[in-house]
Amino acid sequence: MAARNTARKRAFQILFEGDQRDVDVQTVLADWIRHSRTDPRQPPVSEYTMQLVEGYASYARRIDDLISQYAVDWTLDRMPVVDRNILRLGAYELIWVDETPDAVVLDEAVQLAKEFSTDESPAFVNGLLGRFKELKSSLRRDEA
Repeated sequence: MAARNTARKRAFQILFEGDQRDVDVQTVLADWIRHSRTDPRQPPVSEYTMQLVEGYASYARRIDDLISQYAVDWTLDRMPVVDRNILRLGAYELIWVDETPDAVVLDEAVQLAKEFSTDESPAFVNGLLGRFKELKSSLRRDEA
């Protein structure tokens, strides 16, 4: 499980970097992969990290729409960058990755918020992703 935890953390970092640099996350992913192959000091990018980043990229517009729709009193552009990207990653994995138990997705997202964001962020992340968990089947159906 530690490997998946690391993969999620790296995927979050890639999403965060893309957001900060205003660059497509797939471009950032390609940069990370290239650096890991050419610089022995850089850790390899795992298959699961690639799956998470590419999966998010496939649903990015839909995920941002969902976050905007359900985040009470927060617009996407005013949301802390860390929280926004934790939510993006968590929403993708929660809604579209069936192999990962919902409780694991929520716990990992909350842990990322505890490690990288503010004291209020874990509750915010947990609340919004918890709402997505409740609505999961309808959110998927709405996409079809």
